[in-house]
Amino acid sequence: MQTSSDRHEYPAHWEADVVLRDGGTARIRPITADDAERLVSFYEQVSDESKYYRFFAPYPRLSAKDVHRFTHHDFVDRVGLAATVGDEFIGTVRYDRIGAGGRPATGAEADEAEVAFLVQDAHQGRGVASALLEHIAAVARERGIRRFAAEVLPANTKMIKVFTDAGYTQKRSFEDGVVRLEFGLEPTDRSLAVQYAREQRAEARSVQRLLAPGAVAVIGTGRAPGGVGRSILGNIRDGGFTGRLYAVNGALPEGQKELDGVPAFRSVRDIDGPVDVAVVAVPAERVPEVVADCGEHDVQGLVVVSAGYAESGPDGRERQRALVRQARSYGMRIIGPNSFGVINTSPEVRLNASLAPDMPRAGRIGLFAQSGAIGVALLSRLHRRGGGVTGVTGLSTFVSSGNRADVSGNDVLQYWYEDADTDVALMYLESIGNPRKFTRLARRTAAAKPLVVVQGARHGAGPRGHAVRATQLPHATVSALLRQAGVIRVDTITDLVDAGLLLARQPLPAGPRVAILGNSESLGLLTYDACLAEGLRPHAPQDLTTAASAADFHAALSRALADDSSDAVVVTAIPSVGEGSVGDAALAEALRSAAAEQPTKPVLVVHVELGGLAEALSAATSTAPQPGAASGPDPTPRTGERVKPRAAADEGVPADDEGAPAPAPPPEGTHPLPAYPAAERAVRALAQAVAYGQWRRDAADPGRVPEYEDIDERGAAALIEGMLARGQGLTLTTEATCELLAAYGVHVHRALPASTPDAAAEAARTLGHPVALKATAPHLRHRADLGGVRLDLADEEQLRRAYAELTELFGSPEELRPVVQRMAPRGVDTVVRAVIDPAAGAVLSFGLAGAASQLLGDMAHRLIPVTDRDATSLVRSIRTAPLLFGWRGSAPVDTPALEELMLRVSRLVHDHPEVVAVTLEPVVVAPHGISVLGASVRLAPPPARDDHGPRTLPAY
Repeated sequence: MQTSSDRHEYPAHWEADVVLRDGGTARIRPITADDAERLVSFYEQVSDESKYYRFFAPYPRLSAKDVHRFTHHDFVDRVGLAATVGDEFIGTVRYDRIGAGGRPATGAEADEAEVAFLVQDAHQGRGVASALLEHIAAVARERGIRRFAAEVLPANTKMIKVFTDAGYTQKRSFEDGVVRLEFGLEPTDRSLAVQYAREQRAEARSVQRLLAPGAVAVIGTGRAPGGVGRSILGNIRDGGFTGRLYAVNGALPEGQKELDGVPAFRSVRDIDGPVDVAVVAVPAERVPEVVADCGEHDVQGLVVVSAGYAESGPDGRERQRALVRQARSYGMRIIGPNSFGVINTSPEVRLNASLAPDMPRAGRIGLFAQSGAIGVALLSRLHRRGGGVTGVTGLSTFVSSGNRADVSGNDVLQYWYEDADTDVALMYLESIGNPRKFTRLARRTAAAKPLVVVQGARHGAGPRGHAVRATQLPHATVSALLRQAGVIRVDTITDLVDAGLLLARQPLPAGPRVAILGNSESLGLLTYDACLAEGLRPHAPQDLTTAASAADFHAALSRALADDSSDAVVVTAIPSVGEGSVGDAALAEALRSAAAEQPTKPVLVVHVELGGLAEALSAATSTAPQPGAASGPDPTPRTGERVKPRAAADEGVPADDEGAPAPAPPPEGTHPLPAYPAAERAVRALAQAVAYGQWRRDAADPGRVPEYEDIDERGAAALIEGMLARGQGLTLTTEATCELLAAYGVHVHRALPASTPDAAAEAARTLGHPVALKATAPHLRHRADLGGVRLDLADEEQLRRAYAELTELFGSPEELRPVVQRMAPRGVDTVVRAVIDPAAGAVLSFGLAGAASQLLGDMAHRLIPVTDRDATSLVRSIRTAPLLFGWRGSAPVDTPALEELMLRVSRLVHDHPEVVAVTLEPVVVAPHGISVLGASVRLAPPPARDDHGPRTLPAY
């Protein structure tokens, strides 16, 4: 369909799918000569008022000249973009480059363009113009345009608002009855904030439409009992779905109007009324027909449980791409394919559109799993810990994304961020399609509510069904970056549940100090050792002896909670025997009441084979609202900031797997206590909560990215542009590296080549003694242990002797590539690196040079841009950091100078995305000052779009 135009080939990379304000999707693409009929049809559907606002006069139809002008572009000086749904335009935008006096212009010298929009009336208010503005601005920047100008009639308040709300720096004037707006196109903090806020609202709304539908159709409900579609239909019906439910089966006999008591139809098109979500459970080869029917019936979203897609091989992957393209052409989003389904326990919805046979009790944990099998396992573990159908540990929502072809963990995070019914988010991820965006969203979410993640496929390729960008970073580095973003990263789904149960209903600890008390000295010591292993600061365990009564436990816990020297309390309990032994119910009540009296510190219970106590403490793992709770917010400090108590679910709760009745809810006004069967598990969960609490406190003041007056950003940009003009990607020469780094205040010690002994002597005279002689061949570079470096050469005689030794040991000067460098002050050798990873984004790394970083992997990492607080913590994050701070009586080195160096490197990479790799090695950190003795820089053309670019969905 697309053709090349006057001056440039069709820019396919400008095509993008976007989520609009109401949660629907549209496709944005360049307008070409093939779009003449579409443009005319679009214009005919626009109201006379909108046409007047666009052309400042009545303009009932487009002339042939107009159509030619609006469909023929050179994609440089004249560009038009269209937002489409299906094959129809719903909005257009164009810019024309202008010069002095507002006349048409060409060439990079003219860096201003006039921009104009037109949106179909039926689609106004959906955020179409805002999305088009983001994309046309990105296109303009790519083509060297720095400013937009727009003339708008004063009555066209909607369009004025589009411009003024965009967040760009603006100048506004009024002349001849027209408002003229001029604004620069460089992203600002405000424009990015506006863009991210719009993205969050749109993507959250798109997920909400899937999780809270008013009407659901299950397509593929077999006539015989059993089967996936029939099972899901029964689960939705039995779960008490509050909306309208329909069964769809193309093979239904004529005249059959019901299936399992649910209205039945042969096609979704036959349903008289809207359908918000369709659950698709037909064979993969029949899915395209079903999607087309749903699109024609204006279904808003699909949950595709059908298999046979990317997980099955190359043919399935292409089938999956076609599925996403087809669904998006109708403005629909997809969960799946190969999904286990979705659950929403809200009393207003009660949707169990999944293969889980029982509806979980409403609670405050959100659960996301890319794997259906792991999703089942997580639901089961929550069930066994007093969750699931027992009605104790409840869920707010559950999403199984399957192959994650469209809706991903990023989208669900956007939804959970503003969901008042979710206090804790638990995620099982096997791949992260857009790590940069995930990190950004995780940081924002974690500032409001805990986000606990376990990542599968850590040591190999991700599932075949997932399309992901390849990362060059080791898993440990990715994990460190996630923790920096506030993610509580755990290793197993057991840890995921353990941490989630603690965070769901307990306050965050204020620090690492832990009080331990219980009726077993041995279990107390095990808990003490576990605390030390996790980096906590435990007090000596208090042994209440096996004769302790419930009152003894109550008194001891009350004292521990009142003690200002502790931040959390771990209670250990073993079975007691004999006359007068404490009963399980009495002990549970004693612990709950003591914790309720002083609810500002977390309390964890470690029990050993006490089934009765675990059941009595069932509220310990509860996230369900308490019966009779006040309608206002819970006064107890919680980890989630958006707490909205809800009415409890129906009292008729099914029995658990063993037929036992659901545990009774705790007494009104009490607070649940997490119970664990092993000390190590309880302490591990507590350590995660301590670290997260510290991150929350630090995130309140994240620091700042310093401004340095001596940084020459424009000069560096000019250097980079000139260097890239010589090739697509290159490693800079030593001279070019030093020049570029110097523009950012990073000065590298000169190293002069020494191809002969005489050249070495001349270099030493230039630099001044004492000097170092180094071999820079790849196999000897930075390998002082191999003897390729000679230091402290005080005169020419020593230099010539060292030169002869090196050539005798390692070969000719051509092989060694020797250089001479002036000696730097003694200190600690370190390495500073920055790299732009295709998946994770820009990352700054730091460690000690040599074995510590190369052999032991002792490196710390931070996402760029790095703040001053980040730099301070980065220096202190490596295990060998004591060597920088006076270990064993050595002199502390100048860490402030080291931190400034890292901040300057971070600024360089952040300001210039063309800089894809920087290595400073070694950086000698002396007691006073630093010396950069070696450096390398690699450049590459910047990506056409990044996470700071316009909103887009992953391409298919």
